[in-house]
Amino acid sequence: MAPEMTNDELTDYARILAEVCATGRRLTRDELQALRARGERAADAGLGLRVLVRRHLSATRAIWPTLPYAATERVLTAVEHAVDAFAEGHERAQKLAVRREEAARREFVDDLLYGRSDLGRLAERAERFGLLLSRAHAVAVAQSGAAPVAVDDMHSAARQVEDSLFARFGERRILLTTKDGRLICVAPGDEDDVLAFFAEQALAALGGRIAIGRTHPGAGGVVHSYEEALNALDLADRLHLEDPVLRAVDLLVYPVLTRDRQALADLVRSTLGPLRAARGGAQPLLDTLTAYFASGCVVAETARDLSLSVRALTYRLERIRTLTDADPAEPVHRYTLQTAVIGARLLGWPENEV
Repeated sequence: MAPEMTNDELTDYARILAEVCATGRRLTRDELQALRARGERAADAGLGLRVLVRRHLSATRAIWPTLPYAATERVLTAVEHAVDAFAEGHERAQKLAVRREEAARREFVDDLLYGRSDLGRLAERAERFGLLLSRAHAVAVAQSGAAPVAVDDMHSAARQVEDSLFARFGERRILLTTKDGRLICVAPGDEDDVLAFFAEQALAALGGRIAIGRTHPGAGGVVHSYEEALNALDLADRLHLEDPVLRAVDLLVYPVLTRDRQALADLVRSTLGPLRAARGGAQPLLDTLTAYFASGCVVAETARDLSLSVRALTYRLERIRTLTDADPAEPVHRYTLQTAVIGARLLGWPENEV
């Protein structure tokens, strides 16, 4: 639709009002449909509803002196129905445009995080959504707490974090989105304050845990950083890490350990396998070693953490030394045992055979 009502539209509108005044009839189905279509065209042309309603009312005012005075109520009813039909078409077109925009954004996010699109084309699309893929980026991923809740773009927590983030940083080439029930932030890699603030706000809104991947260049770098963040969340679950905010750069030792899975499995079997012979199985002694290493090998603190007496803990450590031929108190043995304990948690041993 043009910025103003066209002559044909004005003439048709005047005709409808005149016939309503003369006959008392209601607007026909075809007339209402034509008004809805006019509203859709106006929305497609980017014209706001308030401006267009005002123009219709102005057109009504221009026609008003030519209408019979006694038909005032009929005219107002006809105007009400006409504007309502026009607004309905306008809103329908806007909703369709929003759905199309959401679909395009979702497709872009999927391609960005999975690296499934041509990088040149992806970079062009990225600018539309506020990213410059010529820069290096890092990705933070937040997942909800103890009772996992799938977070989508309309989730109240997502809106809360978005409002806080953009109120603080404004237009800083930040992409906030959701994927697989998690809240995701993509930010320039040299602006660590953005991801730190995102982690703070997401933690407050969702609880749970946030992982931040390392900074990598280009479109492929976004995928790499995203995968690092997901791997950090997976490691945190498997290792029962307590930190609510994890950085992939601090967890690089674990991918190194799992790179040769067979060698890690051999280490777990050969070092910790004898613990299966203990009364109650390997798990209690494995938990003892985990707590012992977490405390910095402080016996009294470990005993408190496990709700054991120092004597009972000392007995367990001696039992471990007897079964494995490795003394947790000896530095050389300690390194082997601790690496094996980490490997057991990564591999799910002893529940899973390795």
